[in-house]
Amino acid sequence: MTKLFLPLLLAVGYAFLMMRFSVWRTRRLLDERSQPLTDPSITRLADRMAAAMGIPEIKVNVFEVDAVNGLAAPDGRIFLTRGFLNRKARGEVTAEELASVIAHEMGHVAQGHMRRRMIDFTGQNAVFVMLSAVLNRFLPFIGIWIANLISVALMARLSRRDEFEADAYASALLIKAGIGTGPQKSLFRKLDALTQNRAEGIPAWLLSHPRVDERIAAIEANEARWLG
Repeated sequence: MTKLFLPLLLAVGYAFLMMRFSVWRTRRLLDERSQPLTDPSITRLADRMAAAMGIPEIKVNVFEVDAVNGLAAPDGRIFLTRGFLNRKARGEVTAEELASVIAHEMGHVAQGHMRRRMIDFTGQNAVFVMLSAVLNRFLPFIGIWIANLISVALMARLSRRDEFEADAYASALLIKAGIGTGPQKSLFRKLDALTQNRAEGIPAWLLSHPRVDERIAAIEANEARWLG
């Protein structure tokens, strides 16, 4: 038992330190490469969502990278990437669709997903160490591979849970703000092409984000329950 406990303790400690380092590095990068969002067509929608939440404002920043993404920083700040704004400038996405991204990231913040992911990441490493120790006794050489596959699948499942929760939060906020879920669903239909997603052929249980049709179906199920 002691032989297993010590590597487990070291793995948990290592995962925690790596996560803290990642948080520090991410915060520094965002500080260096971001600026406040000034696009009035988006900020007006952010103000409508803030009013619906009963808060003074939703501060949104632009992260100066070409990738198409939105993100919530560990400190609660919301970002849209320059790549996303460039797609809007080219008419590929609308201000309302980008407002749905902001609402989604607000969902991650409101539900404490960043803190939860820190715990999940630490737990994933603990699971990997435990399974590796057990499986290697019975399946030499491939035990570590199986342990890694299981731990990655577990982390992916937890990540998909968070995405569904953030989607639901965004839907509720968009409805309350009078924007509706139409932009949220239309953006999902564009998302694979916008991000050049290469998830085809990857088993669903290894994906960190739910498939588009599943996300849209969940949004419509929530709408039917809330508005029906």
